[in-house]
Amino acid sequence: MASKRDGFALPAWLAATALSAICWWFGSGLYPQWWLTWLSPLPVLWLAPRVRAPGGLNILAYLRTYIGLPLPVTLYAISLSGVMLTLCVLLFRRLLMRGHALAAALAVPTTWVAVEYTNSLLSPHATFLNISYTQMDALAIVQLAAVTGIWGIGFLVLLLPAAVALQVIPHATRRDRIAAMALAALLIVGAVAYGGWRLQAPATGTMRAGLASLQTPTAAALSGPDGQTLAARYLDAFDRLAKAGARIMLIPETSFTITEATIPALAELATQRDLIVGAGVDFKGDPQAERNMLMVFQPGAASPLTYNKHHLLIGLEQFTPGDVYTMLEGTPRIGLAICKDMDFHDIGNAYAARGAQLLLVPASDFIVDGWLHSRMAIMRGVESGFAVARAAHAGRLTLSDDRGRVVAEASAATRDAHAIREVG
Repeated sequence: MASKRDGFALPAWLAATALSAICWWFGSGLYPQWWLTWLSPLPVLWLAPRVRAPGGLNILAYLRTYIGLPLPVTLYAISLSGVMLTLCVLLFRRLLMRGHALAAALAVPTTWVAVEYTNSLLSPHATFLNISYTQMDALAIVQLAAVTGIWGIGFLVLLLPAAVALQVIPHATRRDRIAAMALAALLIVGAVAYGGWRLQAPATGTMRAGLASLQTPTAAALSGPDGQTLAARYLDAFDRLAKAGARIMLIPETSFTITEATIPALAELATQRDLIVGAGVDFKGDPQAERNMLMVFQPGAASPLTYNKHHLLIGLEQFTPGDVYTMLEGTPRIGLAICKDMDFHDIGNAYAARGAQLLLVPASDFIVDGWLHSRMAIMRGVESGFAVARAAHAGRLTLSDDRGRVVAEASAATRDAHAIREVG
């Protein structure tokens, strides 16, 4: 005969799972509400042994329709967060049952971060959908990345609900409850205080940059009439940005298809107007290796500096990847990267080691992921100490400083987008 406790279990299980799922739905994905992310694990931790995690269905259409990932990869991506939370909950319960309440609270964030870190090493998409990116609107918390990387942010986001859950679980002693809550409060208050202090630091130097996106993500052959028309439009946009004071110009990834190792009109513009001009191109000048390339033209330079994209979007890009990091001479110290490169820590670490103060990043998004993907690039800047100028097709044009503050932003969905501001 079923007990009253058994009768209560199913409704409580359903309610807790539904509440966690709702919080996770709105607290993660492409447009997260950062504060809901902190709450999402709480209901299932409260009902530790009787829960099932919510998963990532809020990104299903994005992964299948926009990116076109194979079904097995999509299923892996949308189930990963659910599996991770299940592991956290099972370990939480096991330690509680053994009388280790404080260890149970610490096990939740530790397990989550450990799995995310392992996934970032094994996945071709690296840190994509890491829980830390949900916090990009909470700038004080985001500053923690300068010390701990994104892993410290994820740890805090999971520690708080675990500590709160411990307060209403009878298996925990009063001492463990106080210790868990005190530790969570100390770390969060410390992180916010550090973040607030860091956000008050003045910029060490600035340079006015301009971004432009005037087309669909399809590359235009520069030698053809469409390419010539597009080039003329970009030259006109550069002229307007230069008159507004911009000294650095950037247009999106693979804006043109070219076969020559230069674009004479941009080289001439850079010299005549004393500008740094960056253009993403599909370079087909080498019969052995087609490249997704960023060309940067500088005043008086005989040839552009180039950077070849390191990390390609598997299934959609057939380019030969690059393996060289490129820095411009002079000040500020400017490095080059392209789109998906900014999902990976190796790019940020390499440019931090080279003393970069600004990264130029042409990109190409899918409109719906414009906010998230631009913020992933911005996070690399916070981690590694550089500003980011990012111009995307079908996404966002963003200028951000090394604290993650977005100083200028425009949507490229209109296909006639501009952004200009001091960045540094």
